[in-house]
Amino acid sequence: MDVELYDFELPEHLIAQTPLLDRTASRLLTLNKETGHIEHHQFSHILEELKPGDTLVLNDTRVLPARLFGTKEDTGAKAEVLLLKNLSGDKWETLVKPGKKLKKGSVIVFGDELKALVEEEGEMGGRVLNFQYSGIFNEILDRLGQMPLPPYIKEKLEDKERYQTVYARHEGSAAAPTAGLHFTEELLDQIRAKGVTIAFVTLHVGLGTFRPMSVDRVEDHVMHEEYYILPQETADILNETKARGGRVVAVGTTSARTLETVAGKCEDGNIVKSSGWTGIFIYPGYQFRLVDCLITNFHLPKSTLVMLVSALAGRERILKAYQEAIEREYRFFSFGDAMLIY
Repeated sequence: MDVELYDFELPEHLIAQTPLLDRTASRLLTLNKETGHIEHHQFSHILEELKPGDTLVLNDTRVLPARLFGTKEDTGAKAEVLLLKNLSGDKWETLVKPGKKLKKGSVIVFGDELKALVEEEGEMGGRVLNFQYSGIFNEILDRLGQMPLPPYIKEKLEDKERYQTVYARHEGSAAAPTAGLHFTEELLDQIRAKGVTIAFVTLHVGLGTFRPMSVDRVEDHVMHEEYYILPQETADILNETKARGGRVVAVGTTSARTLETVAGKCEDGNIVKSSGWTGIFIYPGYQFRLVDCLITNFHLPKSTLVMLVSALAGRERILKAYQEAIEREYRFFSFGDAMLIY
């Protein structure tokens, strides 16, 4: 399957640069995956789309202020580091700029509080860094780090919390699970009051978010692994939901990938608690085991995420919906509008 099949033209002015003041004021395109029927609403309309007995699954990961700006100790040249994954202790998998100058043995200095030694070199700017500091690393990171906004966002983010979901709890992500940015505590309370159960999974978003596909055939792409946790409480809720005929509504592709990873490990169909690393790649031809509906943002052309939503609703339906969203000037990507596939 050719990656080019998932390409589309997106006018640059439709890439959302800043979040809306009101999280629920974004727009919502609803797509029936069986018929292709499309409707247009405000995001708060999601309350009407959810049914008593459904379960809404949220990814409660919290984004680290993982972008650090420093200098090379020996030359004073500028260096940028993006933390991706804690390997052990003070060792981190990172992306660095400029990659060519930050060789093994280089030392990067971030003010007076923090240094990092380049211990290993990887591909495309990948480095393993060993950090040296006094005090508590996360507190230093809070002071020195910036939110790791995607490269297509050029505007400065005034409020760090707008790149966090209101239910973010477990620190570890290099990017936000952006479908969840549309929810407020008030809307979640209204959803619960309607008889919809809310359950949580954790998936720490990593390197795959930042790396484009570099292959021509979809099947040749290898996903970078990310760490997930599905607790027993969520497993119980999912089993009860399926038993009563309710729908499992995943909020975001990260929740969907976590759910499908766990479902793939359960031979008898009974979901049990699980944690570990997932590199699941969902593209057309995949049969969903657990996810019935998906709330998601609009994704980059030729991305694994466009392929995931195409697996759920069909490539032609997705591209038609995207074209309609472009014609109606929906806002795209991380701070953009949302889509419900049901």
